[in-house]
Amino acid sequence: MKRDGHAGLGLYTIGIAALFLAGFLLLVVFGAQSYRNTVDGQNRNMHSRALLSYLSTTVKAYDAGGALRIDEDKEVGKVLVLSEGGSGYALRIYQTDGCLVEDYARADAALRPEDAQVIGTTRRFEPVLNADGLLTVDCDAGKVLLHLRSEEAGA
Repeated sequence: MKRDGHAGLGLYTIGIAALFLAGFLLLVVFGAQSYRNTVDGQNRNMHSRALLSYLSTTVKAYDAGGALRIDEDKEVGKVLVLSEGGSGYALRIYQTDGCLVEDYARADAALRPEDAQVIGTTRRFEPVLNADGLLTVDCDAGKVLLHLRSEEAGA
């Protein structure tokens, strides 16, 4: 009879230990999943902030009289053209194949999306330049509003 009491107590102890072990494993699995979701959200946020910051910084760097214009291309849509002084060269930013890209070439040269540098991913790219010098760029990452410092930047 004494053996039966000890055997029951041993099974009870093993059962409690197994329950704690199962709880610990579930906690690790749910914690890892929560961490992965948090990191994914953080990466999406950093991507959108980086894309909008890049657009803002680039436009501000090229902010000079007559340096900025928006062209329409029949294949890629709107192209933000940032001319570099009187050199005849320009940085052109546009959306193609789900990516926002840039290329640096002669301002009047044909676009070559296959040779362009990828800035980020976006399905929408809508730059709008108002008469009062306000540039609005709308893309999947959000919207950036830039007031051009030069008085005739868009002229």
